[in-house]
Amino acid sequence: MTSSPRPSMRAPDELRPVTLERSVARYAEGSCLVSFGNTKVLCTASLEERGPPWLRGSGKGWITAEYAMLPRATHERTRREVTAGRPSGRTQEIQRLIGRALRAVVNLPAIGERQIVIDCDVLQADGGTRTASITGAWVALHECFTWMQSRSIISLNPLREPVAAVSCGIFQGRPVLDLDYAEDSAAETDANFVITGSGGLVEVQGTAEGKPFSEEEFIELLRLAKTGVSQLVALQKQAVAG
Repeated sequence: MTSSPRPSMRAPDELRPVTLERSVARYAEGSCLVSFGNTKVLCTASLEERGPPWLRGSGKGWITAEYAMLPRATHERTRREVTAGRPSGRTQEIQRLIGRALRAVVNLPAIGERQIVIDCDVLQADGGTRTASITGAWVALHECFTWMQSRSIISLNPLREPVAAVSCGIFQGRPVLDLDYAEDSAAETDANFVITGSGGLVEVQGTAEGKPFSEEEFIELLRLAKTGVSQLVALQKQAVAG
């Protein structure tokens, strides 16, 4: 393996600076501004008293998500997807991923027949927008449930445990944690891991951009991801405890 430094000069197992600031949106039931280095995402949680029609009569609630990038979140302006008439395939994939990640750690019957919509709006993109969205969305959802408890809408917080996400990849022959754009755009392998606070795997997305990666390399990427997520979960707990 090469010993070349990362563009950010971070150690292979080092996250970018991460911040989780909650209660940033005045009108939302829950909110969090999450930063993974220069990637910044505003996550809000909105309570809707009516669940999706296909769950009517089930006694179970639902968590869904929408994801979008502001036109100047990237180096050049991107067209708003609303003007194109429908979200792109990438956007739909990320929305579904965020929803699945959150539902995996929520006791849905405890919500009642209600729906919580998570909106993740990327203010600035420098790699890892989906992983930052999931990590910040959990904080926003926790705040929404706390808001519901304070108004006796629910008696207990339906969150069973935290869930967070981080990217890993093989950059210049070396497995590294939390890729920024400079690494992501040149990585030989790119992977995203969604992991619960207890270490359970919710989803793994991995792609070889060049040569296939080995089982040993995958195990190392998973080890890095678990290290990163444990740090993210500690930050989540700190954010919601304040």
